[in-house]
Amino acid sequence: MLVAIVLANSPLKPVYDAVHHTPVGLSVGTWQIERPLILWINEGLLVFFFVLVALEIKREVLVGHLASRARAALPLAAAVGGMAVPAVLYLVFNGQDAAAARGWPIPMATDTVLALAALHALGARVPAAVVAFLTASAIFDDLGAIAVLALLFSESISLPALLAAGAATLALLLLNRLGISRLSAYLLAGLALWAAVLASGVHATVAGFIIGLAVPLRTRGPARSPLRALEQGLRPWVALVIVPVFALFNAGIRLVDLAPGTVSVAIVAGTVAALVIGKPVGILGAAWLASRLGLAQRPPGVRWRHIAGAALLAGIGFTMSLFFAGLAFGPRNALTASATLGVMLGSLLSAGAGLAFLINTSSRPDRRSRSLSNAAAGAATKDPR
Repeated sequence: MLVAIVLANSPLKPVYDAVHHTPVGLSVGTWQIERPLILWINEGLLVFFFVLVALEIKREVLVGHLASRARAALPLAAAVGGMAVPAVLYLVFNGQDAAAARGWPIPMATDTVLALAALHALGARVPAAVVAFLTASAIFDDLGAIAVLALLFSESISLPALLAAGAATLALLLLNRLGISRLSAYLLAGLALWAAVLASGVHATVAGFIIGLAVPLRTRGPARSPLRALEQGLRPWVALVIVPVFALFNAGIRLVDLAPGTVSVAIVAGTVAALVIGKPVGILGAAWLASRLGLAQRPPGVRWRHIAGAALLAGIGFTMSLFFAGLAFGPRNALTASATLGVMLGSLLSAGAGLAFLINTSSRPDRRSRSLSNAAAGAATKDPR
């Protein structure tokens, strides 16, 4: 992030811009396509990020924390509130400006990797069930973000390309039904699907989600799970290469775009408020309401203070928020720069607030624990032995 800002405002800016806008093309027979490098990163490289998201969702639904309705109810309710309230709060600041209002999806999704990294930094201070809750709610966030992506950020649709995408999807489903475990088969069919979706007008990253869902979790023989193998293989590449490269070319704020009279204070304020306030209020409020109505229940050992801390950390929206900022406002302009600044500030504040809250509350014993300790101490003083 800092490297991107430095490059965008240093003597190396012409090189940064040249790489950013370098045209790159692909052609197969009569089919050909040429786009700037930044679009290949956002619609090509980031596909692997969405493949990983789909793999995580499928594993959690089949054998993980979302495998039963009772276990999924609380994070589902939290995710719905965590998407709706930030979007509404953003529109409170920007609803009167049609151009700025396009950015309402920016604060919807949580950056799962960064939020969980912050939570894991606390170690044993936080129960494992809280990590599971944040993971599950972030997964539902991602589902909502993908739905918004497919419905609102698709261009004019090409019917032939869409039919080709449908055929490639059927090929992936057939591979799954036949029990094919070789990942190379899914890679080839997935590549065809990505090319067709890219040409269809639907955002190409949707292809990554479909590919991930098609990879089987179980095999008919003793072979290792294809889903787990791909998930473990992709995770370090996504965390250490794909997300940093994406951030390098999408977080390059030019200071000239933040000059007085240029920066949109409403977009910055709306984004920060949505992430820092809207996210925790939406998550905690929806989870509490679902619990009160008997629709969901807290996992054993999880207190409301734990959920509040996780909700604060859910305001870290870095990767997906930057992605939606570019989709809503286009690359490299004052509106995008304003949204990027808001995402950075909001994510940093959310991380700091969540960590500080959990550290502070975890250092104090629960009221129930204190009462049990006092009762035990009283009993010990009355024991004549």
